[in-house]
Amino acid sequence: MQEMEKKLRGYVLTTAEILYHLPDYPELLQTYIWQEYDLAPKYPTLKKFLDFWEDKLDGKLHSVRYASNKLIYPNEFRHINTEYKLH
Repeated sequence: MQEMEKKLRGYVLTTAEILYHLPDYPELLQTYIWQEYDLAPKYPTLKKFLDFWEDKLDGKLHSVRYASNKLIYPNEFRHINTEYKLH
């Protein structure tokens, strides 16, 4: 799906800050920033990514903070038949 099509279907830009333990030095934390369009409020894409992380990657998750911003709502997009020219 294209970016605009996702926005029109209700997807919102979601950013997650993931703190995880380094595999070789578990007392140290590392930050990973993840950003993708996802469906609020269940965030299935983020959940799928975190499930993948826990199953396939060595660094144990410490915490996840996320935020999303609704940029364009489907009902806010409309066609306007007026054109204004500015000099």
